[in-house]
Amino acid sequence: MLCTDHPHIDGTSPANPPSHTLKNGMPSLDFDLEESAFRAFYAQQSTSLEDACTALTAMVAATVAQAGGVDIAKVEGRVKDVDECIRKFVRKYRPALEESNTAYDIESYITDLIGVRVVCLYEDELEKIAQIMRARFAVIDVTDKVSAVESTEASFGYKGLHLDLRLSAAERALPEHAAYAHRPFELQVRTIIQDSWSVLDHRIKYKKSIPGQLKRRINVLAALFELADREFLQIRDATAAELLQAPDETAEPVPDATTDGDNGDGSQPTPRAASASSELNAFTFLKIATHFFKDFEFEPSKVDSFVDDIQVWSPGMTRARFNALMRETVGVIKRYKQHFEEQNPQASFNPYTVIRHCLYLSNKAAFRPALRNSARESFEAWLLEHGEPRPH
Repeated sequence: MLCTDHPHIDGTSPANPPSHTLKNGMPSLDFDLEESAFRAFYAQQSTSLEDACTALTAMVAATVAQAGGVDIAKVEGRVKDVDECIRKFVRKYRPALEESNTAYDIESYITDLIGVRVVCLYEDELEKIAQIMRARFAVIDVTDKVSAVESTEASFGYKGLHLDLRLSAAERALPEHAAYAHRPFELQVRTIIQDSWSVLDHRIKYKKSIPGQLKRRINVLAALFELADREFLQIRDATAAELLQAPDETAEPVPDATTDGDNGDGSQPTPRAASASSELNAFTFLKIATHFFKDFEFEPSKVDSFVDDIQVWSPGMTRARFNALMRETVGVIKRYKQHFEEQNPQASFNPYTVIRHCLYLSNKAAFRPALRNSARESFEAWLLEHGEPRPH
């Protein structure tokens, strides 16, 4: 649920609301009258609220995308339901206001009519996103539920950042923002795990009344979600460290680790098993591939699949052998790539395609499956026409 409980945007607190309302009169202590006035306001403003929500959600998404440096799962927005607004007011504000005999209008207490949610992948990205938002929007208030939960010893559950925001003064003055320049909105920043827990947690009914043993089970489950968030972050960091520590085969050509070397008598060298540390894997593949294609971003899931394919085509392929065959063949393939793109300006010849052709050229029998029939035939015709030598 997109909600928050902060002072009104003009600085007044719930105990001292501003004296304005859609009614032709002052705020009152008549709940039925105030509820009717709020429903009338909501109905009148529903279209403009939806338009404002769409515009602000797009603005948040664009701001995060332009800043870069964080992995975003989704950005979404919504306008709070009118009945939900009234229930919130009744639950959080009405008793104290009526007890103190303080007149009110409901609109002044619902600061989260528009809610935008940014869902990221990792916990350490929450504050990064918050900083990006602080630089773009005017901050009204911040609720740090991460710190609130982590500061207790026995509390688990929803964690995330809530920021009450509005357009900066400069942007509020722009004509294109006039329709929603006055609208505040609540921004929630969550990880995927936090978002999932929040959705599930809200489906648990009668939480205040269920037996203690069920409450304990809920706390255990919440702790597991918190542990999952932490583990995903540590796995990400450990994976990045593995990539940095991967041996660098690209500085100089390295002899193939699968052979014993030159026998000196013209006979074939004796194969031997590659050690686990020398076998090509995703980390060493990336180290080598990014050397040849510095500006290309290799998607991790595709790297895993591609390395699996290479090991099927040539079991025991080592990082040294892969680097060597790339060095031997990439010059020929780059010339063919130029020819291919001239003949097929709409077709793609990306680094994976280059590598597939390098593999095939290095050993046409072993790597025949690396190219489709049509691609193989076109390549062979070009080789024949241009008299390109097969690499040794």
